[in-house]
Amino acid sequence: MDGNPQAAIVAKGLVKTYGATRALDGFDLEVEAGTVCGLLGPNGAGKTTAVRILATLLRPDGGAARVADHDVVTQAHEVRRRIGLSGQTAAVDEIISGRQNLVLFGRLNRLTKAAARRRADELLARMGLEDAAHRPVKGYSGGMRRRLDLAATLILAPEVLFLDEPTTGLDPRSRNEVWVAVRELVAGGTTVLLTTQYLDEADQLAGRIVVMDTGRAIADGDPEQLKAQVGGDRLDVVVDGAADLGRAAAIVAEVAGAEPDVEPDIGAISVPVAQRVVALTEVLQRLGDAGIEVADIGLRRPTLDDVFLRLTGHKAETEAEAASGEGSGDEEPDGERPKSEKEEVAA
Repeated sequence: MDGNPQAAIVAKGLVKTYGATRALDGFDLEVEAGTVCGLLGPNGAGKTTAVRILATLLRPDGGAARVADHDVVTQAHEVRRRIGLSGQTAAVDEIISGRQNLVLFGRLNRLTKAAARRRADELLARMGLEDAAHRPVKGYSGGMRRRLDLAATLILAPEVLFLDEPTTGLDPRSRNEVWVAVRELVAGGTTVLLTTQYLDEADQLAGRIVVMDTGRAIADGDPEQLKAQVGGDRLDVVVDGAADLGRAAAIVAEVAGAEPDVEPDIGAISVPVAQRVVALTEVLQRLGDAGIEVADIGLRRPTLDDVFLRLTGHKAETEAEAASGEGSGDEEPDGERPKSEKEEVAA
């Protein structure tokens, strides 16, 4: 399969169907070695299905993929020796200690007892968990469990690490702890493919972002390139009165020379503008002349949320929705997901 010789992950035309549902519909991807690639998309876009095929947990119905220069179907065992996978929930045993968990995963990956213990101690130090090494995991915070879960994926020092929504449901402090750990891994040469519903997470970690929808990649670039596709600065206006929203939107559209996005529920209008200060001044003056009360007005740079909305037609999942688990992940038939993805990769 042709592709970038520097790429750690290459997928060409991947197809996966579940009955009448086409979870992947010609999905293409290339991730350069030693980088973080963020995989974004709405629920059901195919993100988790793509990750599970690349991690050899599913067989594609069409197309081909290579990870760490090995075919995910014909050389699945070689791929599994070179990857780590952290799913949407921490796959650790809460009854035993953090160190015992890592020794267990080391043994599952065929390390000797002595080597498993040494590796466990190295990873506990690397993840800042030395002080909690001998405590039962049930007493760990969310961030500590996630760092332990990451440590478990690193038992064999993988070349490629798949992180499938690694911080879903975590508080901001715990999320930051995971981000620090991921940055350290990449600094050490690990390639990371990250799926996430949090656009700020992709902005923080990923040097490149691929946006998926309906089983395909629909946009690709670094965060700033994707934001540039949305346009320059945006003018945001909130009017004080639903009756004036239509007139206000017409004025904003005329000044900006573009059709604005309107949110009737909150009386908000947003539009890209080329000359930011001129547009702001003129809109304020014309709204005042028209007798329209302005509750708030301002200029801002485009965000990944704007990109997501423009490309997929709706906003990303909120943190509250992600934490509650509503609609999380791609839909797959019962029985497709193994009880422990780490154990299956180690098999």
